[in-house]
Amino acid sequence: MTLAAPVPLDLTDPAVVADPYPAFARARAEAPVQWHEDMGLWLAFTHAESNAVLRDRRLGRIWSDKAPAERFESFNLIHRNAILEMEPPEHTRLRRLISSAFARGHVERLRPWVEDLARTLVDELVERSGGSEPVDLLSGMAEQLPVAVIAELLGVPQVDRPLLRPWSNAIVKMYEYGRTAETEASAERAAEEFVAYLRGLAAERRTNPGEDLVSHLVSLRDADDRLTEDELVTTCILLLNAGHEATVNVSGNGTLALLQHPDQLARLRADRALLPTAIEEFMRYDSPLQLFERTATEDVEIGGITVERGQKIAALLGAANRDPAVFAEPDTFDVGRTDNGHITFGAGIHFCIGAPLARVELQATFGALLDRTTTVELGGDPVRRPEFVIRGLRTLPVVLGR
Repeated sequence: MTLAAPVPLDLTDPAVVADPYPAFARARAEAPVQWHEDMGLWLAFTHAESNAVLRDRRLGRIWSDKAPAERFESFNLIHRNAILEMEPPEHTRLRRLISSAFARGHVERLRPWVEDLARTLVDELVERSGGSEPVDLLSGMAEQLPVAVIAELLGVPQVDRPLLRPWSNAIVKMYEYGRTAETEASAERAAEEFVAYLRGLAAERRTNPGEDLVSHLVSLRDADDRLTEDELVTTCILLLNAGHEATVNVSGNGTLALLQHPDQLARLRADRALLPTAIEEFMRYDSPLQLFERTATEDVEIGGITVERGQKIAALLGAANRDPAVFAEPDTFDVGRTDNGHITFGAGIHFCIGAPLARVELQATFGALLDRTTTVELGGDPVRRPEFVIRGLRTLPVVLGR
């Protein structure tokens, strides 16, 4: 095994959490793949190597239960049965079943509803701001819309919808490094409550089916195959956790980027046809997910080093999306960037199955923000979440005028 110099990258350093991109650039200049002693894995800093990590079939998502097992029973259950943590043939079977449910038109069915909700949320923020008072875009819109959309997709009753985001927030904190015992206990408790809730919802849909995704997943058949209840529950939790977290953070990170680059905001207001390319640029410029791990099932050469069987290697998505070998002026925020091969949604067999829904949500969010306001300005200092892997804001105060 060839060891590159240890990476001088502390993922708990507030400066790195606030802005990891200078550290990524320094590391990328040293070597495309480097060993991180504290994390015990390899890190890929370039687009080519990160893309290879995501696509190489010898690098898999190999789930290992968190230990001790009795402490993480529900957390382990929702990952052991998750498509994101599987490899073929199990992954192939489960993705085919889930894709067939999405193919029933759920995403397009929701588009008018999503657009109407986005307009309503923006109007409420504008009314509260009145062109002078700061309002929080995160709690007032970015967090509300994607959770509401996933809840509508799944058919979660209105009265239960406030339960979803706290459960998701607690669970995804387990993906960070340097967790506390309290964080782990909260994640397990949230997983246990979420699993119990979805088992009850699935049972109700068996006797009273509707047009929602849970009803379709409950009734799903593929020849003699079907989803197990654990797979159904896990799929619903994954849709919420992965589906809404990314959209919340692209909404917040993207809005902040626009406000920090008023020339680009003005350009987007002047030419609404740029909105689709702008959304792709939001995802490239400040990626909502920074790191994604794989495990070598045999020795694999990546970027001049050998990842030995059983070792882990992570694609640093944010670093890959700022690679000057792929993106012209990568640190420049350009809403008109058309040559934009970002890998925010992943690549290969684990490419995000919810990408079309995320794009519908983001187009509705930013479309409403542009259509229903004449001015959008920062109303104070944004507060960033203290985590590295899931990159987003905790608050984003804005002043909205119409």
